[in-house]
Amino acid sequence: MTYIPQPKAVYELFAQLNGTPRPSHHEERAADFLCDFAQQHGLDYSRDSHNCVVIRKPATPGHEHATPVVILNHMDMVCVAEPGKQFDPLSDHIEAYCEDGWMHARGTSLGADNGIGLSMALAILADDKIVHGPLEVITTTNEEDGMTGASHLSSDFIKGRKVINLDSEDYDTITTGAAGAYLQIHHLPITRVNAPRNHSWYRVAIDGGRGGHSGVDINKGRASATTLLWALLNAIAEETIVNVAAISVGDASASIASRGEAIICVPADDAVEQVEEREAHFNEWLNDEYGTTDPAVRCTITPCDACPQVIDPNQVVALMDALEQTPQGVIAMSKAMPGTVHTSNNVGMIRTGDNDITVSTHTRSFDVGEMEQTGLDIKDVFAQVGAHTELVMSAPAWQENPDSDFINLTSDVFQDVLGWRPRKVAMHFVLEAGFFVQKFPGIEMASIGPRIVEPHSTRERVELKTIDDIWRVTVELLARLA
Repeated sequence: MTYIPQPKAVYELFAQLNGTPRPSHHEERAADFLCDFAQQHGLDYSRDSHNCVVIRKPATPGHEHATPVVILNHMDMVCVAEPGKQFDPLSDHIEAYCEDGWMHARGTSLGADNGIGLSMALAILADDKIVHGPLEVITTTNEEDGMTGASHLSSDFIKGRKVINLDSEDYDTITTGAAGAYLQIHHLPITRVNAPRNHSWYRVAIDGGRGGHSGVDINKGRASATTLLWALLNAIAEETIVNVAAISVGDASASIASRGEAIICVPADDAVEQVEEREAHFNEWLNDEYGTTDPAVRCTITPCDACPQVIDPNQVVALMDALEQTPQGVIAMSKAMPGTVHTSNNVGMIRTGDNDITVSTHTRSFDVGEMEQTGLDIKDVFAQVGAHTELVMSAPAWQENPDSDFINLTSDVFQDVLGWRPRKVAMHFVLEAGFFVQKFPGIEMASIGPRIVEPHSTRERVELKTIDDIWRVTVELLARLA
């Protein structure tokens, strides 16, 4: 009978990993952690210029001629925090706790996406009793905000061609396909002018939204603070003149924005009637619109200190025009896969700087041509108002043969270990698989993972039982591949 240890080491390693700050674009310490781990266990490893790390472990004695296997994860996480939570993602630890069969984080995202999968891979490397063939554990960087780690991998970074990807949030599935992604940052130049006199100043805010993953949660009726903030500002602008000094919306490009705010001023004579009364009216509308799907979302309009300058009003109007023409949410549902989103777009973040306003748009689709065309259409919208666009990521879609021997073997292991067969599905999130298929010809990939709910949000949580189950499936799958 296959040796399957208890997953205690998985939880211990996840706690260590969550003591290592690892937001996207800042994975240096996580890469250090992985290299130190390899050294401590006497394992060969490589680290590339983008901080991707591969750790190699020889086969269990007697299995040297088995097919090499790769375990794939990413080390970065989407870092978001609740309003009022003092949290610096570059220095603070994630505070995880368990309750009612789930693991949560106190006031922040948890990092189970993809820290649990990575912790499983490291636990396998650390246990010499687990049976496997030649093994490579590769951990990429910046998967959540550009996939630059995967896109820059050298063609000889890994040798194996059978890949177990532990970056999945759907416990009862084998993911056999994923949408492509087209991430853009639009830069609208701005000038600032002296703020008008005799005006009243307000902080106009949207908060309390559920947020969530801009792929898997995009069709769940979640409120987007990007669209709601502009709707609120437009409602105020219908009644009075609005000047805007600052805007800050969203926490990550790959998340549905759960909160946002703008600092504005209006003529003092209009303040109470046209601004402060607007809060109650808008909240009534929010309750009607999102009372079922996002019941806690709300707006607040509160007096605040004056700013010395405001953004040129014409440029604010230009931004509003561009956002009104930019799709938010589902664009098309799949005809081939009922209930699955085919194409979507998410306006993830808006920020005002000294000289520009930046807007991120994250387009996803199973049709690469449709994805790119939607992205180019959005680029044209922003170009018409004077913005220039930076393409951050164009990740290819991926589709595995759902009836391959590898996928069927993985399904058999689920049946034998857990007593049921997983569904084989293509998902509207983005995986690095497309880049791996391009870079490593002949690669096969099965993507599995525990049940992670509300990733990319402060409600992110992972079901403990499913961690244990996926651990058992992974260990048994390695033994059979050996």
